[in-house]
Amino acid sequence: MLQDKRILLILTGGIAAYKGLDLIRRLRERGATVTPVLTRAAEQFVTPLSVSALAGHKVYRDLFDLTDEAEMGHIQLSRSADLIVVAPATADIMAKMAQGRADDLASTLLLATDTPVMIAPAMNVRMWDHPATQRNLTQLRADGVTVVGPNDGDMACGEYGPGRMSEPLEIVAEVEVHFGPRPLTGKHVLVTSGPTHEPIDPVRYIANRSSGAQGTALARALLDLGAQVTFVTGPADVPPPAGAQVVPVETALQMRDAVGAALPADAAVFAAAVADWRVASASDRKLKKTRDGMPALTFAENPDILAHVAQMTEGRPPLVVGFAAETNDVIANATAKRARKQCDWIVANDVSPDTGIMGGSENAVTLISEQDAESWPRMSKDDVARQLAQRIADALT
Repeated sequence: MLQDKRILLILTGGIAAYKGLDLIRRLRERGATVTPVLTRAAEQFVTPLSVSALAGHKVYRDLFDLTDEAEMGHIQLSRSADLIVVAPATADIMAKMAQGRADDLASTLLLATDTPVMIAPAMNVRMWDHPATQRNLTQLRADGVTVVGPNDGDMACGEYGPGRMSEPLEIVAEVEVHFGPRPLTGKHVLVTSGPTHEPIDPVRYIANRSSGAQGTALARALLDLGAQVTFVTGPADVPPPAGAQVVPVETALQMRDAVGAALPADAAVFAAAVADWRVASASDRKLKKTRDGMPALTFAENPDILAHVAQMTEGRPPLVVGFAAETNDVIANATAKRARKQCDWIVANDVSPDTGIMGGSENAVTLISEQDAESWPRMSKDDVARQLAQRIADALT
């Protein structure tokens, strides 16, 4: 599958750089040509000689190397590959990529390229969890960078948690997916995501605690498989996926109308956390405190978008998938919801506060169909998205 594919592999300065040696070998076993780039920090962990010997190719190290610039300038080097892989991707290189910095050969190549980029993060768990790293990660994903991992595990620093670089074969598998067949080419998938904001007055609203991260990750995964994606999103914390047709909305009524306008579709996935109720008569002025006490709010039920689409008699998508965020009796409640809504699948998860899933970077879901309920292990929301996208592709092809 990787025969004659040209991979520009950037190794940066972390203990996981030693895995880069095995990654080179695994890529070359599958027929890929690997051109290695080492940062100065990476040379503290692996030698240019060992990298060059395994790659069968010279190692590029310096931005201002007159010989390298004469033979192949950094602009040409950045664009001559079919894919750029950064493994390990340290917090430092991720920050440079997100900020558009170019102060060494690796960061300059990444800024000057129009080639797809894939990163395999590796760092201490506290560095991975730091808000700055998470902001950079969000930006990189919005820029179209594919992120592989990281995994949970023991680290060289003695701590345990997310931040361990994916294993070489895991990275190779993602590279193969990148170059592999795109089974959803020609298929249109509708995805809803994020919360809805139901106004009380011009400054207050009712909403759910949804970041939109899982819906966005799913849309990206579907795009990677070749789908045309219409992405109807409420006011989410994360930016929408590059490449999708994005339809921003605020309220459930607006989302209902946007979904109707996006049909027909081959599949519809309702990952949005739509508010069940809205204020029947939202005020056009800010409500004030008065001596008479709290203002009385009268609520109206919002439309059930999932049930409406799932129960359409004409133009129903062949596959309708809902999400069920539950805090108790997760499987039983989600199973009942699937039957009540008449959708094909329900993706159920436990969003109790102690799980950290709502608004977090991981998810643990159960895929419920008419036939069975299949529980998946806890994993990153990106991994959940890739697995669900593949299931959707299997169902549609």
